Amino acid sequence: MEGSTDLKERLFKLQKQEITQHKIYHRLAKMAGGENGKVLSSVATDEFRHYMALEKYTGRAAIPDIFVIYLYLILARIFGITFAIKLMERGEEEAEKLYDELEKEVPEAAGIKEDEQRHEEELIKLIDEERLYYVSSMVLGLNDALVELTGALAGLTFVLGATKVTGTAGLITGISASLSMAASEYLSKKSDLTLSKDPIKASIYTGIMYICATIILIIPYFIFKIPALALFFTLVNAALIILVFTFYMSVVQETPFKRGFTEMISLSFGIAAISFMIGLLTRNIFNIDV
Repeated sequence: MEGSTDLKERLFKLQKQEITQHKIYHRLAKMAGGENGKVLSSVATDEFRHYMALEKYTGRAAIPDIFVIYLYLILARIFGITFAIKLMERGEEEAEKLYDELEKEVPEAAGIKEDEQRHEEELIKLIDEERLYYVSSMVLGLNDALVELTGALAGLTFVLGATKVTGTAGLITGISASLSMAASEYLSKKSDLTLSKDPIKASIYTGIMYICATIILIIPYFIFKIPALALFFTLVNAALIILVFTFYMSVVQETPFKRGFTEMISLSFGIAAISFMIGLLTRNIFNIDV
């Protein structure tokens, strides 16, 4: 290929990205199996074809990025295949712009760009992942745990005083509330004849999210002896949970991250602040000393 060294390097960067994504989609296809596996295998084939088209211009082979491959495989295991794919496709906007710039020098660039857009607009939408049907149940369990338990812990911190006592009270409250929420979600989904969701699975997703949030929130109370310090790290944990889950939602549902994060953290921390003041006033008014 005749042309500048800079052009070849830009093409080689795209070539490396294409072979890396080919490997990722190939591994995800094996992980998914069934119809999802067929969809992902089709995408993997397209990515390899792009790689071969670019290799004709660079004149050299590219080695896939092993770190990136394993990163997306881990993300797929934890957050689901849809999350991993949509996150990967998000990062292709820069590549699409580069393909636009290279259309004159590389005739195949326009076709590759169209394939990339088709992956996001058509093929990926064909993926059928169970957990996406129960996102509302997951949100219900997590939101309730963050709002109710963060508020309860903030209120109890200076009423009970001892951190382990507060943590134990929080654990009992959290487990009881998770069972209550799971039961409510089961009855809610069972009574709604317009939904195709399994009421049992919906209740399980709600309960599991609530219990997981409970454990993360109460851990500081079993580590630190100073109530204020335990409360501080509980709020830090709550912020991290909100950060991770809001980012997950923004990716899989393609919604604005900033707005969702601001709304969720304002609600949780606002109720925690109110509960904290109520707890402080209660302790002073009734002269409680534990």
